[in-house]
Amino acid sequence: MTIDSATNETVRHATLTGRGLTKTYGSGDVEVRALSDVDIDLIAGELVVLLGASGSGKSTLLNILGGLDTPTSGTVHFDGQEITASGDTELTRFRRDYVGFVFQFYNLIASLTARENVALVTEIAHDPMVPEEALAMVGLGDRIDHFPAQLSGGEQQRVAIARAIAKRPRILLCDEPTGALDSKTGVIVLEAIERVNRELGTTTAIITHNSVTAAMADRVIRLADGRIAEIHENVERHSARALSW
Repeated sequence: MTIDSATNETVRHATLTGRGLTKTYGSGDVEVRALSDVDIDLIAGELVVLLGASGSGKSTLLNILGGLDTPTSGTVHFDGQEITASGDTELTRFRRDYVGFVFQFYNLIASLTARENVALVTEIAHDPMVPEEALAMVGLGDRIDHFPAQLSGGEQQRVAIARAIAKRPRILLCDEPTGALDSKTGVIVLEAIERVNRELGTTTAIITHNSVTAAMADRVIRLADGRIAEIHENVERHSARALSW
């Protein structure tokens, strides 16, 4: 985000841009279209919530933006460079260097402590945090030597967030990060994501079917039947702590 000296207005730059994104599975009579000609921008430093019912295309879109999947047609650009034309090696480098992922299920390694689960990422990153710093950012500074079985569901999800942010990604993509949690625990997890966005300036997108979460976003993008149905910009962001469902 920069200031235009001529107008003294804030100019917002897109970190990640998708154009004409379409994704189909199968062919002929059994063809399923998960996305249909979607245009989307993720602006540097913002927090976006993508809302939609199951099957609306949210996860497919997030996977394409994060380089986990490729569109049937359309393009994705990161900092002006097309990643949809990249091969497997380039996509792996893009995910490793620039993108952090948080999923509904924590995917922690049971035989490793919280510190060791985070260290799996820091050992291959270019300019990582130390695991202790990442865990402290999500409020787990006193749980670093606990194994996943010794942690609650919310704590395990916060370890997953610490693992995702420890490499200092430019983009954080969260797919139903509170889907397996109760309301109280979910708010704690959202507070951790909110803090990362605010303090690190990480461009953040959260997929959810829970409309309450929309209040914490800069922008809300609602998907339906594989298309963007509505884009709404919040005048004011509410803190995650103020949410309940």
